[in-house]
Amino acid sequence: MTPVRQRILARVVLFAFAGVCAVWLARLDYGRKISTDVLDLLPPEEKSPEVIVLRGLAGDLQARVLLFALQDSARPGTPPAAAARALVARLRQSPSFAEAEVLDGAELQAGFGRAVFDHRYELLLPSWLGRQERAYARTGRPPGEYSAWLADQAAGDLELFLSRPEAMPLQDLVPHDPLLLVPRLIDAVHFLDAPGGRANGYALVWAQIRPSPLTEAGQGPVFAEIAQAERALHASHPAVTVLWSGVNRFAAASRARIEAEIKVLNVLSVLAVLAVGAVFLRQIWKILYLLPVIACSLLGAWTASTLVFPRLHILVFVIGSLLSGVAVDYGFYIYLQPPARPGEPYADKLGRLLKPLLASCLTTVIGFSLLLFSDLPFIRQVGFFVSAGLLCALGSAMLYFAQFRHPFLEARQFGRISFARHHPALRRLLQIAFFAALVIAVTAPWRTRWRDDIRELDIPSPGLMANEVKLRTLFGEDADRSLYLTYGSTVAQARERLERFLEHEAKDRAATHAASLGLVFPSEEDWTKTPVRLRRLDGFAGDFRAALQRHGFDPGAFVPFFTDWDDLRLHPPRGDYASLYRELAGAIHGPLAQLYQIHGSLAYFITIVDGPGGALPPPEFSTVSLNELQSLNRLFTRYRWSALRLSLVGLGLVIGSVFLIYPFQRAVRIALIPAGSCFFVLGALALAGQTLNLFHLLGAFLGLCLAHNYAIFSADSAQTGAAPPAAIRLSAASAAVSFAVLACSHIPVVHALGLIVCLIVLTALIAVEWEPMLRGRPAPDRRP
Repeated sequence: MTPVRQRILARVVLFAFAGVCAVWLARLDYGRKISTDVLDLLPPEEKSPEVIVLRGLAGDLQARVLLFALQDSARPGTPPAAAARALVARLRQSPSFAEAEVLDGAELQAGFGRAVFDHRYELLLPSWLGRQERAYARTGRPPGEYSAWLADQAAGDLELFLSRPEAMPLQDLVPHDPLLLVPRLIDAVHFLDAPGGRANGYALVWAQIRPSPLTEAGQGPVFAEIAQAERALHASHPAVTVLWSGVNRFAAASRARIEAEIKVLNVLSVLAVLAVGAVFLRQIWKILYLLPVIACSLLGAWTASTLVFPRLHILVFVIGSLLSGVAVDYGFYIYLQPPARPGEPYADKLGRLLKPLLASCLTTVIGFSLLLFSDLPFIRQVGFFVSAGLLCALGSAMLYFAQFRHPFLEARQFGRISFARHHPALRRLLQIAFFAALVIAVTAPWRTRWRDDIRELDIPSPGLMANEVKLRTLFGEDADRSLYLTYGSTVAQARERLERFLEHEAKDRAATHAASLGLVFPSEEDWTKTPVRLRRLDGFAGDFRAALQRHGFDPGAFVPFFTDWDDLRLHPPRGDYASLYRELAGAIHGPLAQLYQIHGSLAYFITIVDGPGGALPPPEFSTVSLNELQSLNRLFTRYRWSALRLSLVGLGLVIGSVFLIYPFQRAVRIALIPAGSCFFVLGALALAGQTLNLFHLLGAFLGLCLAHNYAIFSADSAQTGAAPPAAIRLSAASAAVSFAVLACSHIPVVHALGLIVCLIVLTALIAVEWEPMLRGRPAPDRRP
């Protein structure tokens, strides 16, 4: 094929490829195709308790709650109740808000207490009867003595209760409730604080928005409406300040921070690469010729990934953008490679370079392709994105430079720093340093401390977090308490599991106090057995009157109770179990409503334990710690080990393929440089006490692939003892400075990737530069 036809064909293929990709990407609905939801990082078939609960919470109304606290600077100690009512009225007019109300702690407690008292026989009596019946069964006494025993127990408990100082506020309640159904509940859940108890001059407002806080509809429009409400409020109450928080504020801040920081980092990376280019290149502006190769690489990766996967997480593209650090290697190697002879045709030059190019690209693709077998969709998507991008980078580089009549960019040639070759003492010192590095690479990585936390995906927002902590404190949350969530597929199942969990807590942590809103409701078993249990207590009214008299009470003072008891035995509580929750739903609102859920695909109850968290509850209780739920430590640890196994298998395949392609001695060097660099950096970080996570692991694999390229491209020069090709030095230096810029990121994921890739690239470059000096003289190249 003539050079002219070669250029035309290459141009047609490149333009066709770019056109197809551009048309496909232009037609995409990016709002539906690209996700920012952290749950999309997890497989949809994941059945671990944490993910089941997290998905349930993400879908319910809790995520849509907004908290407001208003303070009047003119009267700091007085809650601005009028301003709070004005804000609520304004929010209720907004189509984005489903609910808004002023929270008065005393009023909320009183309303809830009245509702529980009015329904005490349906809500609390079944549980009391169940406990008493089970306690009597443990005594081994005959069934005929049960009514008298129960009456004596109830009268004794009443006498003990009234002797306590805290019984004074409940004196008027006792004639109606001598069984102490409501006082026992108050004692059990007394630190489910109603908001306002610690408001300290703030008026509190609780609201729910209609759209999801993770969507644009739940962010921009809601923020605008809140801003309008604040302006209207300041017009009538100029001294009032408003604090507010919600999931949507954090989601919007994270997205804005990612977009802003990635733009800045990309600009700084380009400037850093240009600075490196100024050192190595005589005509620095020609480095711009490499941009089409990088663009084709990213264009192909985006197109292929969006074709294969129905939905991708935005972090795939954030991490995938680092692909340019690998993709540019092929362009550097072709463009900076001098012709073997004057006027050498491009086809001959490419044929001469084809073996290392294919070896570098295909072995790297083999390694990343192993990630397609990961359990984590995010890892699979990253593996596919990088593999597709590398193949596109190699193909586009080979076609792109066919457009040039003389595809060669002259670089400054720096000789090897070879003083160690002529000084045995220095060479010995260098050998000792390499041996020490080898010891670190072999022994230290196994001491690495790993900690995986899904919150590493969040962008730190210290100001928002301080605001959130302050609001949560005003609304009654306490950092000294532990929160657990007990769940089930139905409310009856969740309540039964809660009962077992609370029994476990009472035995395992007797010194602590556990409270749950679930204690208001009976278990389904106790509810269904209540009519039968009441029929067994034919003589209880008489036995209880006698017991009260024996304990020093006047039975006549309890006429209201005995009237209710007679009516209860004639008309015992009946109906479906779910009706209990519906009857009380109107009295449980605001923050109290966040302590349980009975609708949707997941029912749950939250338990507050007074004290620091202990060991995780056994799996049979279907209870998870909310701290574990927020971090998903155990789940991400499992995924990290899965990714680690696949990475090691991929490394093994890469090394194995090198031995198939190259002679043994050269293959050993090519295999050891990337593997040694990677393990040395991991070991050094372990010795420095650095805690690593899943994203350090991904960065290590990416850095290993870069080091693998350097080892292959420098193989010929290493055999002769010559300096590495300028393309290797330029590529490695460019990658090092660009990833060093990324290591300065405040985004934890980007920081982890940038740090570890930069260190591995620098280590590999040092190895490529200094390794031949260890031998003292060039080693002969024994080709088969």
